[in-house]
Amino acid sequence: MSFISTGVEYSLHCLLYLADSSAGVRDASVRDLAEMQGIPVEYAAKLFTRLSKAGLVVATEGVRGGYSLAKDSKDITVHDVVVAIDGEKGLFDCREVRRQCALFEGDPPAWASKGKCSINAIMQSAEESMRAELRKHTLADLAAGVNAKAPATYGKRVITWFDDRAAARRAH
Repeated sequence: MSFISTGVEYSLHCLLYLADSSAGVRDASVRDLAEMQGIPVEYAAKLFTRLSKAGLVVATEGVRGGYSLAKDSKDITVHDVVVAIDGEKGLFDCREVRRQCALFEGDPPAWASKGKCSINAIMQSAEESMRAELRKHTLADLAAGVNAKAPATYGKRVITWFDDRAAARRAH
């Protein structure tokens, strides 16, 4: 089981299309974002509800309505998206196994349970390091990385694809 869900990955990929970059569209429907990524629309809608509740995206109105970023992409960290989608669940849940040794017969001595469990301490340290790393990277950073390796025509193709989809909806 992954600590970070697939929903985080899907959300980050969708948000990249809303980021201020050469392939950014500013706003897009959940349907279009889901179809661009090849994920179920219903699942994307649930993800965007969570992103909206976390203040990372806002609903846009009008014929092209959908979602746009609620703040600049340089102000949205990967950690923000992880927390919006997966919550603040911990990496490790210490069960105090050290107190359950058969030799203690249900009555662990003080030395066995004194202080913080050393295994738990390592896991807590690892979690904080991971969260600190996720806080260092923004949506703008991710978009810049994608743009740096994509061909120059990619951004225009993305924008045209989303524009064509919105135009088709307006025609109906």
